[in-house]
Amino acid sequence: MPAYFHAVEAGIVPLQQTTDMIIVTGAAGFIGSCLVGRLNADGFRDLVLVDDFSHETKTPNYVHKQYRECVPRDQFFTWVKGKERDVQFVFHLGARTDTTLKDVAIFDALNVQYSQQMWTLCADHAIPLVYASSAATYGGGEHGFSDDPAIIPSLHPLNPYGDSKQAFDLWAMAQENKPFFWAGLKFFNVYGPNEYHKGRMASVVFHTFGQVKANGSMRLFRSHRPDVADGEQARDFVYVEDVTDVLVYLMNTRKGSGIYNLGSGQARTFLDLTRQVFISQEIEPSITFIDTPADIRDTYQYFTEAEMDRLKALGYSRPFSTLEEGVDRYVREFLQPNRYL
Repeated sequence: MPAYFHAVEAGIVPLQQTTDMIIVTGAAGFIGSCLVGRLNADGFRDLVLVDDFSHETKTPNYVHKQYRECVPRDQFFTWVKGKERDVQFVFHLGARTDTTLKDVAIFDALNVQYSQQMWTLCADHAIPLVYASSAATYGGGEHGFSDDPAIIPSLHPLNPYGDSKQAFDLWAMAQENKPFFWAGLKFFNVYGPNEYHKGRMASVVFHTFGQVKANGSMRLFRSHRPDVADGEQARDFVYVEDVTDVLVYLMNTRKGSGIYNLGSGQARTFLDLTRQVFISQEIEPSITFIDTPADIRDTYQYFTEAEMDRLKALGYSRPFSTLEEGVDRYVREFLQPNRYL
């Protein structure tokens, strides 16, 4: 029985009779589970969580959330038949996100074809849709980091994951049959609670905390470019609760369909980020450098920075957390007590 109904039986939450469902795919994962928590905080309980629930390491991300039902990813399109009129909104955040994976067929199936099915469902039944794109679509940044629709066809990702996100963005932009509102969000380097299960693909904040706890120091990737010093590689790091703020804003406003960047708007170095993890633990920084692994060295992004003007033009005005604010909250309130959002 889903956790929501356990909570109802225990008298923790009132049973709601609404039939206006919100679908969240990737709901057992990092950003998806944080979004479920945010929706719960805003009073939404009639949530349908879609994911591959066979991975037990993801269970703590959602087991204590309040929701209507869990639907396995591969059963969703059968499950939703006949219920389309009850769906109020779809957040399609589920994807294969491993940037080191080379199996194009997996990305085609999960990131392109599955997303096309979701788009068609939403377009055919007038369901608003927000889906996850990625800053990986920008490749080496040779065209900058503008989300101007005219630039998107020129982008050249550096790995199959980025290729899959780019392929779906282009497909979506070309469709005549569209949801009445839709938005694709190019997530930059998101960090924060509920990424405990991600292993190698977890954020540098997470890995720094673990290494410092284990041996009191952190090893960063050495730069393999003469114009960039070790540790001065820079990314647009964005705290996950800022991301969920934007997602909820789009659900509530439903205007300005298109593809948008979602980052903090300011690039910061890995040294900046790592030092803040030490500071938040009140530990003197100890940082060394190792070679970037050979399997990602040629496709490694040395700089990303989201241009955020288009999202702001929609009316989104809430300030994003600074790197120091986001890292400090993540370390003190979640990593140190081993707490989930």
